[in-house]
Amino acid sequence: MIHYTQVSSEDEIFQIKALQQNNLAKNIAVEEAAEQGFVTVEHTLEELKLLNSEHPHTIAKIDNEVVGYALSMHPKFKNEIAILKPMFIEIEKYLPDANYMAMGQICIAKEHRGKGIFRGLYNAMKQFLPKGLTCIITEVDYRNSRSIKAHKAIGFVEVAKYIADDKEWSLIALK
Repeated sequence: MIHYTQVSSEDEIFQIKALQQNNLAKNIAVEEAAEQGFVTVEHTLEELKLLNSEHPHTIAKIDNEVVGYALSMHPKFKNEIAILKPMFIEIEKYLPDANYMAMGQICIAKEHRGKGIFRGLYNAMKQFLPKGLTCIITEVDYRNSRSIKAHKAIGFVEVAKYIADDKEWSLIALK
């Protein structure tokens, strides 16, 4: 049975890091990335802990195993992770008055995809948002068609397209 919760232990941070490593675009075959999707940003354990300290990450667990995660990234950390700085510039340009939580990355273990965990993580993340926040904002690499489709299917809308780090990104929001 899948249980949605927020990170409450260092072991869960380590499991997120391991799941991330298994799904980084640089660590999987091009064909797998095209078919299954991928994650772009490689966070350090220190970054994962720092982001979690402000607002805990949302995780999906089966027994004691983290099988999916959605990273919470409070806007106050907008200058902490270099590859994500352009996303925050675009947010400030297109949604200057938004009261939001950035979703820093979402990932589901390969053997658990197609079971509704993606939707479950976002539903849980919305429930865990601090009072007063009205939306979740993230970006998706346009090459990641599986992720683009999944985000649209649960109600994300595109706010802007932009290019950063030689990649085309879709800035998307879920109210």
